[in-house]
Amino acid sequence: MTHNMNQTNLDHPTLPLVKAQFPDRKLLAAEFRGETTLVVQPDDLHDVLRFLRDDPACNYNFLSDVIGIDYLNYPSPVPGRFAVVYALESHAYNRRLFVKVHVEPSADTTGIEADPALELSSACDLWPGAEWPEREVFDMFGIRFTNHPDLRRILLWEKYPAHPLRKDYPVIGRGERERYAVIGRDSA
Repeated sequence: MTHNMNQTNLDHPTLPLVKAQFPDRKLLAAEFRGETTLVVQPDDLHDVLRFLRDDPACNYNFLSDVIGIDYLNYPSPVPGRFAVVYALESHAYNRRLFVKVHVEPSADTTGIEADPALELSSACDLWPGAEWPEREVFDMFGIRFTNHPDLRRILLWEKYPAHPLRKDYPVIGRGERERYAVIGRDSA
C-alpha cells in the first residue's frame, strides 16, 4: 500500500525526518510485511540517500544491496517501467529502509545503446559497496549510473546486445548459445 507522505504517517521513525528535511519534494511511502519503502523522484535520489547516511538521527551506515525491477505488464499502474531499490541498514538504530526510484525509458532500448531517461546518480560516493550492485543493475537492466567509478558490464561481455533481466527479453534467448565459440580447458 503506497501513501503520499503528506496524507499519512507510517510508523517508521525515519519517515518524519525525511519529510522534514525535504518538505517540497514529492515523496511516497509504503509498508509491506513490516518493511518500509520510501519512493523518491530520480532527481532527489542522491540527496535523500546522502541525508539518510549523514544525518545522526538516521545513520544508515550500510548499503546491503541495489536491486533492479522491471514492471513491464504489471497489473497495477506504476510511475515507470523500471525501478531501482536501495536496501539500507542502520546498525546504530537496528533499522532497515528501502529507497525506491522509478525510471521510464524514452524509447525501446533493448540493445546496449544508452537511453538518457534510464540514468540515475550513483551511490558509490556514499557507500563504496554500491559499485558492483550498480554494475549488475546496469548489465541486466540497462540503467546507467552517473559518476560511477567503473560502469561496465559485470556478468556479460561488453558488446552483448541486450539486457537479459528485462521482461521483454526472450526466455529462450536470442541465439547467443548457438553463436559463441566453445572454449575448452586446453584452449583457454
